[in-house]
Amino acid sequence: MPASATKSLRVAVLADSDTRWKWGALTARRLTPAAAEVRLDGYLLHGRATPTARQLQEVGVRADSLSEVTGVEFLHAMSQEPYDILVLALVGGAVQAMLHGLRSAWGTGPRPVVVTGYVGVVYEKLADGLLLRHGADLVLANSRHDADRFRAVYEGVGAGASSVTEVALPFLGGAPYSGEHEPYTVVFAAQPSVPDNRRDRTYLLDRLIRHARTHPEREVLLKLRSKPGEHTTHIEELPYQKLVQGKDVPDNFRLVYGHMGEVLDRTDLLVTVSSTAALEALHRRVPTVVLTDLGVREALGNHHFTGSGCLASWDQLDAGHRPAPDEEWVARQGVATDGSYETAFDTARERIATLLDRAGGLPPLTPYYTPETAPGYLPGILARHHLGPDGAPLPGAPTADKAPGPVRQIVRRAARGAYRHGVQRVAPVIRRMGEL
Repeated sequence: MPASATKSLRVAVLADSDTRWKWGALTARRLTPAAAEVRLDGYLLHGRATPTARQLQEVGVRADSLSEVTGVEFLHAMSQEPYDILVLALVGGAVQAMLHGLRSAWGTGPRPVVVTGYVGVVYEKLADGLLLRHGADLVLANSRHDADRFRAVYEGVGAGASSVTEVALPFLGGAPYSGEHEPYTVVFAAQPSVPDNRRDRTYLLDRLIRHARTHPEREVLLKLRSKPGEHTTHIEELPYQKLVQGKDVPDNFRLVYGHMGEVLDRTDLLVTVSSTAALEALHRRVPTVVLTDLGVREALGNHHFTGSGCLASWDQLDAGHRPAPDEEWVARQGVATDGSYETAFDTARERIATLLDRAGGLPPLTPYYTPETAPGYLPGILARHHLGPDGAPLPGAPTADKAPGPVRQIVRRAARGAYRHGVQRVAPVIRRMGEL
């Protein structure tokens, strides 16, 4: 047995939103051996989507320490703290910036195993997102389907695909669906940015309310990701909480928040446009529908579910349609319903153990993008995180020489609040004015 399987391990997770913190922290737990003593330190990247205390509590993943940092502050911390595993749970551009920053900070010295991946279904910007993640020791694919696609992209540009490692979504679980509840409960899993316009979001809301009226014997729930003023991985300019104001809704219709797993505990039919919640529901064998009302389109992400047996419309649901998932499709998506989910991270754990026990330590990080391969793209990505072309912090970039004082903390909170106000209130108004 490798020494890394039983020794004490220090793990760091850097995340930039509530959803990515959930993915990163749970992935970190799944990547470490059960016999090992693990210390998990969480770092939240300061920005528009930095999770609030309520969001962190709803996610329910605990860390031994949790702090908010800028990118440069995080790099400084990584140069000082000896970790065994680092999980980068970030948007692609931030992953690439941190890879270059870490390469500069660590040089040829000792370093942890660096892991990254995706929070859920990968249905857009496949090549762009993957190449921005290239350079990590492990790039996790949540299914066999994704692993095949990831390798094809890397091999197609000559980047090397050895980092691609098939796992599964780390937050699948819960008791399998055992039959209808009393009352029968329909849950619509809302998404912050899909669809992205008032007309379509109002349409979906109206159809959900109509379903509640058509079936007064059912409980119909609108499951929301965030409260007004909070951000998730994606910006939500038209929250359903505002769209429902002033509408006459039946008594059996209501809005709910909370952990998705707890909501699924009482769900008889999960309905969504393309949310990862569909995969959570399928894993538990909860009847699941991916809506076709707005078309099956790449922009909506529901094209990912072609072949799933889950595509249907509100008209069909109103008439009593019950979806039957295609078992072969479900298996290829990493939604294991045959008990194999418990072993989904075994290969990743073995690879990490091998890397941790590597004689002479690990070589420097080698991302595909460099100032030579992408001179017109990479510098801009690095500059957004206050890094120069070599990955070193630019002059004047914030440092972590000292902990932020009370004034700085207040300024941070005020700045984030102003940004969110601008995104949620001012920007949509300006866009609407431009459409007049």
